[in-house]
Amino acid sequence: MSISPNVPSPQDSYHYENSGTPRWIAVLFGVLIVALAAMGLFGYTSQARLSKQLADAEEQNKALAAQLAQANSSLADLKGHMEVTEQKVGITQSELAQARSRAEAIRKEQVAAATKLNSQLTEVQKNSEEKIGAVATDLGGAKKDIESTRNDLEATKSKLERAQGDMGVMSGLIARNHDDLEDLKRRGDRNYYEFTVAKTKVPQRVGPVQLSLNKVDQKKSKYTMTVFVDDRSIEKRDKTAGEPVQFYVKGGRGASPYEVVVFDVGKNQITGYLSTPKDAGTGGAATAATPAAAPTTKP
Repeated sequence: MSISPNVPSPQDSYHYENSGTPRWIAVLFGVLIVALAAMGLFGYTSQARLSKQLADAEEQNKALAAQLAQANSSLADLKGHMEVTEQKVGITQSELAQARSRAEAIRKEQVAAATKLNSQLTEVQKNSEEKIGAVATDLGGAKKDIESTRNDLEATKSKLERAQGDMGVMSGLIARNHDDLEDLKRRGDRNYYEFTVAKTKVPQRVGPVQLSLNKVDQKKSKYTMTVFVDDRSIEKRDKTAGEPVQFYVKGGRGASPYEVVVFDVGKNQITGYLSTPKDAGTGGAATAATPAAAPTTKP
């Protein structure tokens, strides 16, 4: 086999490669140069950026310093205001403490007053209940008394008697003693004047008339008396205890007569009562009579 003269032989190739600088070194230097260039460019770019950032940071520091100075000034002003406010607040707190103390004292006074008032109200209520109970008891007792009085009057009515008077007129109820007379007074049908007339020369005033005792007979319970009325005298002879002694006054013929009833004849006196119609004069209790002028005696 023939070898072409343009194709180097293996020996020639080996000889050529060993005769100069190796290629990879050149490539390596090229890469290093590019890397250095890239690093230089990156470093410059980084430095420029850092320089700008540093400048920006300085500007920001200046702005922050200005703000800090303004803040310090504002803080100083605020501190001054706070000191003044603290002084004012201190005064206000003192006043508030005094107000709270006064309010507490007032509250205690109100509680004490309310307690006292409740105690007084309880006492008043207790007293009122006691008084109401007493009044109710009194009313019950009064009701019983009224009922008892009514029963007594009914019993007295059945016990009292009617009698015909010495003038032939039927009398009302006749009292036989002081208790009966009190019952008649409570009935209120007529005016009643109780008396005790002694045997004297001077007539004694009994209600609207005067009586004079002339003679008594104690054993027979009889008496004689003279009635002075309307400027005239009326003698009543030998009357008996319990007998209605009747007489009329001026203008009284159409009405019930006056009546004298004696329920006790003593040694020298008589005891009884005078009764007059309701429309007649209502004299007071029997009193001692002044000496009467000598009245005209009529039969």
